[in-house]
Amino acid sequence: MADLGNQEKIWAAVNAIPRGRVATYGQVASMAGLPGYARYVGYTLKQLPSGTSLPWHRVVNTRGRLSFPIHSDKYRNQKQRLQEEGIKFVKEKFSLTKYKWNQETDTC
Repeated sequence: MADLGNQEKIWAAVNAIPRGRVATYGQVASMAGLPGYARYVGYTLKQLPSGTSLPWHRVVNTRGRLSFPIHSDKYRNQKQRLQEEGIKFVKEKFSLTKYKWNQETDTC
């Protein structure tokens, strides 16, 4: 499964997520033409070099939570970036209903 073409499709899908919106791993996989490959999306994003400009922080799990361990630096970094884009957390959760990107209807 791992090939540069599929990775590029994932990168393009992630890059399309607008500021202030999130997409789930499964949603990104579908957008990239790889339905059912949510874990592969996670694997691909994990391989990104530090300092990348790709907005990886906008990819979240289906429970409206971040996937990194709560007390990790990566968790704090992702949460801070999302908050800077206007995503509000209640405890460690946010509303997917409010912030999940809908490519068909979302005009932000």
